[in-house]
Amino acid sequence: MAAVDIPKQYKAAVYDAPGTLSTKVETLDTPDPGAGEVLIHLTHSGVCHSDLGIMENSWAALPYPTQKGQVGGHEGVGTIVKMGPATEKAAVKVGDRVGIKWMAGTCGSCLPCLEGADAQCQKGKISGYYTPGTFQQYVTSQADYVTPIPDKLKSEDAAPMLCAGVTTFAALRRSQARSGQWVVISGAGGGLGHIAVQLASRGMAMRVIGIDAGSKEKLVRDCGAEHFIDVTEHDDKSIAEEVVKTADGLGASAVIVCTASNKAYAQSIDMLRFGGTLVCVGLPEGEPEPIGNAFPAKMVFKGITIASTAVGNRKDAIEVLDFAARGVVKTVSRLEKIDKLPNVFQDMKEGKLSGRAVIDLQ
Repeated sequence: MAAVDIPKQYKAAVYDAPGTLSTKVETLDTPDPGAGEVLIHLTHSGVCHSDLGIMENSWAALPYPTQKGQVGGHEGVGTIVKMGPATEKAAVKVGDRVGIKWMAGTCGSCLPCLEGADAQCQKGKISGYYTPGTFQQYVTSQADYVTPIPDKLKSEDAAPMLCAGVTTFAALRRSQARSGQWVVISGAGGGLGHIAVQLASRGMAMRVIGIDAGSKEKLVRDCGAEHFIDVTEHDDKSIAEEVVKTADGLGASAVIVCTASNKAYAQSIDMLRFGGTLVCVGLPEGEPEPIGNAFPAKMVFKGITIASTAVGNRKDAIEVLDFAARGVVKTVSRLEKIDKLPNVFQDMKEGKLSGRAVIDLQ
């Protein structure tokens, strides 16, 4: 393959005032890939609610505050333009289109890695949090951890699959729900939720109850939800009663909470049938709170399980990208340029964003 022209500098969006909603487009020097790394020319990056939490330092559970100048983002797609030393045996090469996920890299040898629990790697690196993220045109990444992108899948459609897709896919698997069973997706019209609805209904043959604001009903139904509940028209008791009534009078086999809402978690317990599973995905901002209504007696008598997932592993990523490549799931996205990132975050914060936002880095 002919040599690739690599610029000495490029554009990136950095968090210039962590703790506030603010990004700044700056010019950075193009890095050289180190041992075992590749240099990727990124063309697209999805924007996740996690990026907002990291930028604003609103997750009290994070061990360290976000550093000034951090490049955020963890749903990047681009083309490899240079291989670093010690990559002769890598499964990827210059010219390959690949993706960068929430986990930028793992050690591959600790017990969590060996068991496929990538997000719990003891030496893992998180893209966009103390590791350069994907809101930039060039980035280095671990050669053996980038994910190949199927040829049939557009980059702007692939980007959200690398977090929203793989995370909800892993969550649905963790729920133990089977085809034909009722599953509730809380936050069904959001970036994660609308993908979860498609995966559940079209990819796994589950019956989906979508919960979100009424303005997102059409999106949620178009994605495959059999029933929709407008969260603004119910209190905690009536919303659970509506789910139970819809789900054969017993309740749902699983509730996947994709929204960053403590209230949604508290509501979910009474939506579950016997032996049901609550899967925690969305991370509420502020000081951590226990899941309301999760009383031991209720959990025991109904046989309820609480599970969680931060993100899936490499195999999950490959499988969910295949779903997207085959047209089983398609991201409903809003394409924006890098200088519009603050606007995207503002709409996200105000709950005005339907589906996913994707940054065009070209």
